[in-house]
Amino acid sequence: MTLELISLETLQDIAREYGYWTVFLGIMLENAGIPLPGETITLVGGFLAGSGELDYWFVLGSAIAGAVIGDNFGYWIGYFGGWMVLTRLGRLFRIQETQLISVRDRFAENAARAVFLGRFVALLRIFAGPLAGTAKMPYLKFLACNFAGATVWASVMVSLSYFVGRVVPLEQLIGWVAQFAIVALLLVIGWVLFAFWMERRKFHRPIDPPSPDEKETSEAPIG
Repeated sequence: MTLELISLETLQDIAREYGYWTVFLGIMLENAGIPLPGETITLVGGFLAGSGELDYWFVLGSAIAGAVIGDNFGYWIGYFGGWMVLTRLGRLFRIQETQLISVRDRFAENAARAVFLGRFVALLRIFAGPLAGTAKMPYLKFLACNFAGATVWASVMVSLSYFVGRVVPLEQLIGWVAQFAIVALLLVIGWVLFAFWMERRKFHRPIDPPSPDEKETSEAPIG
C-alpha cells in the first residue's frame, strides 16, 4: 500500500539518503501496523539496486529482516490482546461469541497459508501476524511460515524492480503490483464473507420437528 502524502520522488530521495535502513524500517513498521508504504519502499530499494546505487543482496536482506521482525511484533500484539479487541468488535456489530470462535478456529486451520501467502495481499500483510497471534498459532510454526513468506515475497519484489525496473518506469511497476495486491484482497474478502455467511446459516438453521412415526415411537410405552 502507498500513502498519497509521500510522493515517489520523496521516497527515492529518502532511500538514497538512508539506504538499507529505509527498506528495513519501512517494511518493519508497516508489518507492525503503522501505515507506511513498505511495499513501495522495497520496490524503490530494488530499483536503486538495479541502477547501481544500492547493493541487491543488502536490499533483499533488509527487506526480509524488516518483514520478519515487523510481523513478530504483530503476532505478540494479537496473542496477548487480539481476542479482547475481537470480542469488543463482535459486541459492537452484534456478532455472537460462538460465531467469532468458529471464525477464529477456521482461520487457525488456514493460518500457515495466510501468514505465508498474505505477503502478496494488500492489508493482509499487515494483519496476518496479529490474526495468527489471536488464533494462538504455535509460535515456532508462525516463525517458520513468516520467514518463508518474507523470503519469497522480498525476493519477488526486489528482483522484480531490480530487473523489470530497467525497462519499465518505476511508477508503472508500482501500479501493477498495487493492482495485483488489491485484486488478491478482494478475492480474500469474498472468501471470508462467504465463510461467514455459511457460519451464520449454520447457527440460525431451524431444527426440523420430529416426523409422526418418530413421535409415535418416542411416545410408545416401554415394556
